[in-house]
Amino acid sequence: MAGARAAFDALDPVPEGVLAAARSALAWRTPSAALAELRHDRGARPAAGVRGGTGRSLAFGCPGASVEIEVAGDGRHREITGRLVPPVDAEIVVRHRALPAGAPAVRTGPSGVFCLPRVPEGLVSLLFRLPDGSSVVTSWVRV
Repeated sequence: MAGARAAFDALDPVPEGVLAAARSALAWRTPSAALAELRHDRGARPAAGVRGGTGRSLAFGCPGASVEIEVAGDGRHREITGRLVPPVDAEIVVRHRALPAGAPAVRTGPSGVFCLPRVPEGLVSLLFRLPDGSSVVTSWVRV
């Protein structure tokens, strides 16, 4: 097997970008988190309270929790506002390839409401660390 591996390494090496992406994907793993899967995605529509803008409403759910978010903005950054149901004071980590795995987190308020003002466009997942030590993670969506 070592000879076969050496031959592939010499003749058709794995590109460094692919190896970096694989390492990055493993860094984002949260095996014990409950997965809140996308339940609905209401595409672009006029955002509440924003004159002339459009927003996108998404809902994620898993047993015992749900996450409702609104995505607004265009260009390179988005604003994500939402709430965690049932409401709880939780830490939120934005998972995005342009952000480091240990990126600073924000907190929900006691009512479960949160605002993430400068989220880069692209694939995003939100990780909620709950006070009881459990976690909820949303499925990946493009914003």
